[in-house]
Amino acid sequence: MHTVTTQPIEGQKPGTSGLRKKTRVFMQAHYLENFVQSVFDAIGGAAGKTFVVGGDGRYFNDRAAQVILRMAAANGAAHVIVGQGALLSTPAASHLIRLNKTDGGLIMSASHNPGGEDEDFGIKFNGPNGGPAPEGLTDKIFARTTEITAYQITDAQDVDLNTIGTAALGNMKVTIVDPVADYAALLETLFDFDAIRAMIKGGFRISFDAMNAITGPYATEIIENRLGAAKGSVVHGTPLPDFGGMHPDPNPTWAHELMATMNGADAPDFGAASDGDGDRNMIVGPNVYVSPSDSLAVLAANAHLAKGYTKGLAGVARSMPTSAAADRVAEKLGMPCYETPTGWKFFGNLMDDGRVTLCGEESFGTGSDHVREKDGVWAVLMWLNILAKRKMSVAQIMQDHWQTYGRNYYSRHDYEAIDSDIANTLVADLRAKLADLPGQTVQGRTIANADDYSYTDPVDGSVSDHQGIRVIFDDGARFVIRLSGTGTSGATLRLYLEALELDPANFDHDPQDALASIIAAAEDVAGIKARTGRSGPDVTT
Repeated sequence: MHTVTTQPIEGQKPGTSGLRKKTRVFMQAHYLENFVQSVFDAIGGAAGKTFVVGGDGRYFNDRAAQVILRMAAANGAAHVIVGQGALLSTPAASHLIRLNKTDGGLIMSASHNPGGEDEDFGIKFNGPNGGPAPEGLTDKIFARTTEITAYQITDAQDVDLNTIGTAALGNMKVTIVDPVADYAALLETLFDFDAIRAMIKGGFRISFDAMNAITGPYATEIIENRLGAAKGSVVHGTPLPDFGGMHPDPNPTWAHELMATMNGADAPDFGAASDGDGDRNMIVGPNVYVSPSDSLAVLAANAHLAKGYTKGLAGVARSMPTSAAADRVAEKLGMPCYETPTGWKFFGNLMDDGRVTLCGEESFGTGSDHVREKDGVWAVLMWLNILAKRKMSVAQIMQDHWQTYGRNYYSRHDYEAIDSDIANTLVADLRAKLADLPGQTVQGRTIANADDYSYTDPVDGSVSDHQGIRVIFDDGARFVIRLSGTGTSGATLRLYLEALELDPANFDHDPQDALASIIAAAEDVAGIKARTGRSGPDVTT
């Protein structure tokens, strides 16, 4: 073990879920080491502690894992549990942290961002509850990166992470585990595998696009091996360092192969996709796309059909930009519904306090209190459980849901890699005129309220300001504008649009058509296209 002299490197502030940069940035001298040492320092040191380490298999994942192990050993860690091949989906890592009662874990991923030497890499720390570090801790980590002068590392040969078993690195024990086994066992306690098996045996066909990312081995083991789906039901199932050139973001734009399959002739009965690190999901049926907001609402309304949730839900939570479809379910079922800022860490407090069971974000993330992360494979199995129990198609489930609760038309428009100065000025200018917007009529609608969303955590009292600009009309329709914390170059500006429809005769419109006046109103108020020079969004979901 020896001490390496270093100096602060600018820009190591964790975003919504960890530090994400271009891979070549992480490969620079001291960059990864500075951040890892800052994490250890911010949590009070690593001495005597146990950690989980793993990642989504993107380029540099294997090398970063070896650096983390050598630094953990040098900092006095007692034990590190690593997924075989340094692979772990984010929800599986969360489960291992909780199952083994460790002191946290280091997860290597840039989530849904592309992978490769010229693409993106990321790393984040999850706490002992299995969830992303809260803002108070990420602030400490960032502060430490601005003053670091040295880091500790051990000179050693690489640990063989491809062989399940135990190894030693100095005085530190390293346990290499099957990345799938414990997680799959957990899901089998939550869902009725027998009912799903029977449905599949009856001819029900599935297409799961793992997008050459981490969920391939998980979906293959669970959907094909344990549930009996036909071989080949999981496509792009081998994790690759560059995700096979795919952009592992499960939305209609990037999962276009799955969409073509599900909208084509002889489509399977059910389609799904997951992202780079396995925490996001997209659900589709034949010629039916289920928006993430609708998916959360459907799961909330039907969770009692899964054996892990037969007693019902303590409550449900959604991020502020997510549609209010889940609120309508919660109100009808008489359970609380919480609105939080974007970021799964905000749900962790609510789950730890027993206030909610189910959580979701419009960014294709849903999950429950079985772990402290959103969970793509879990969401797919919950849908399969519901379909098996209700014996209805995806389209029938959605029509029945809207008939019961109304339809919250919803869409998100992403403007990616905008010049940061232009994006920040746009938001600042919009923020400056919020007080003058109420009472104004735009595109035939009157603005009832406009604000910069602030959240006070009901558990610990912490306050999070500037979480998104909301413009709400007197009929409940709204748009939200916020800058994303998940990009690695320029700025990503997200525009969220929502309008409630209660007339069943109007449930079958294209969301972009149903929201046309809200889209126009947002442009009138914020001038996104005019100010960015873009003709429209890069991604529409």
